[in-house]
Amino acid sequence: MNYEERDKLGIYKAGVDGGIGRDAGQGPGPALMGAETLIGNDVYSRQAEKLGEVKEIMLDMRSGRISYAVLSFGGFLGMGEKLFAIPWSALTLDTMNKRFMLDVDKEQLARAPGFDKDTWPDMANPEWAEGIHAYYGRPMYSI
Repeated sequence: MNYEERDKLGIYKAGVDGGIGRDAGQGPGPALMGAETLIGNDVYSRQAEKLGEVKEIMLDMRSGRISYAVLSFGGFLGMGEKLFAIPWSALTLDTMNKRFMLDVDKEQLARAPGFDKDTWPDMANPEWAEGIHAYYGRPMYSI
């Protein structure tokens, strides 16, 4: 599923019903996007391999920034899937294909630090955060 299909409020569909007075192509997306419409979006590698989908978006409540997208990978029908906190800066929105891109392949992701739905890490721990950012080659942002 992609963000246009999840758009209940018409954020990305300028000029359709409810968009009276709006010209086609206007609206906040894709520069500003609704978090709810991004959850469930597919994530692909640069080699066009599907890596998984965005399960959650984690906000830093002190700074107001998005810290991580939680990506699901592997498993079948939700069984045995592994979750990964991906630094938000490591994702690129592919507006042509309406999905996210992550510059890792399946093997790199399979080796990445991950967790299951019953044992979430302390994402506010600076040491944990430094390790995740280093794995994906992304600098930490300062508050």
